[in-house]
Amino acid sequence: MSQEKIAKEMFLPAEVDATKSEEISKPSLNYWQDAWLRVKKNKGAIVSMVILVLLTIMALVGPLLTNYGIDQQNIKHNNLPPRIPVLEKVSWLPFDGELTRKNGDVYNAYEMKNVDNYYWLGTDSLGRDIFTRLWKGTQVSLYIAFLAAAIDMVIGVLYGAISGFVGGRTDNFMQRITEILVGIPNLIVVILMIIVMDPGILSITIALTITGWVGMARVIRAQVLKLKNQEYVLAARTLGLSNGKIISKHLVPNLAGVIIINTMFTIPNAIFFEAFLSFIGLGLQPPLASLGTLIDDGFKVLQLYPYQMIIPAIVISLIMICFNMVADGLRDALDPKMRD
Repeated sequence: MSQEKIAKEMFLPAEVDATKSEEISKPSLNYWQDAWLRVKKNKGAIVSMVILVLLTIMALVGPLLTNYGIDQQNIKHNNLPPRIPVLEKVSWLPFDGELTRKNGDVYNAYEMKNVDNYYWLGTDSLGRDIFTRLWKGTQVSLYIAFLAAAIDMVIGVLYGAISGFVGGRTDNFMQRITEILVGIPNLIVVILMIIVMDPGILSITIALTITGWVGMARVIRAQVLKLKNQEYVLAARTLGLSNGKIISKHLVPNLAGVIIINTMFTIPNAIFFEAFLSFIGLGLQPPLASLGTLIDDGFKVLQLYPYQMIIPAIVISLIMICFNMVADGLRDALDPKMRD
């Protein structure tokens, strides 16, 4: 058998280009770019973001898509089931305008009442269009969400940062105030607001402003106590930076991840708080609409017209679940140490 000859060039050392020895093959990423890459790997968080964007768009545009007002009543068209053009011809979809009696008989409510209009999500007991009222109610929930986020980021962050950074008697005094506010339930604050003013979105706003920021303030204080003795803070103080500059330039940017995470977890609680108050009659009053009032109205006729409660319940569940999923994704991306 003939043996294969091995070329001498294969035994020579490899030529290494010294100019490329320290070349970085991937582009350098800052903190936020790296965090966004981790968020994109979380499919649940991305899907939740898309759903929240769609719900926000519908909350703004939805009431304009129909010719019905939020408080426009038509008793002759009361308790009509959902009916959507084209989709009404699909037998397995519940958009054909049919209802089922207690004895099991199925009938077309629109034909029985001689109604030619289309109500995409049906009507309530007063003949008001649920589609319009649903997206108006979603606007209230999103308003509460952004209000809670703003209160947390402004009042909670500033209060906690000042308390933790200054320390001493100032910290003791400020923490006694937060302990008093923590001991007062939000429901008691809302009831006190209702005694002073009429029940509604204003009383809920004031209640959230009084007590909604306490949790964020305590978290930020704990983080500031940990960070204020770090080397970069001591260096900044040595260079003559004022306390305000140190808080705004050094501490707050390093607290951004904690702030965003806690804010995202606060939002679902605030939405549920408003819905609960509206459900028990302490929130928005008729004819105004919120998801809580819609669920309350639908609960009263659940056995006869279940769609009146199921539809707003699905929307508020989607909002709360999506915010929680986004919060989980941001927590894993911004602060991997907080993973369970």
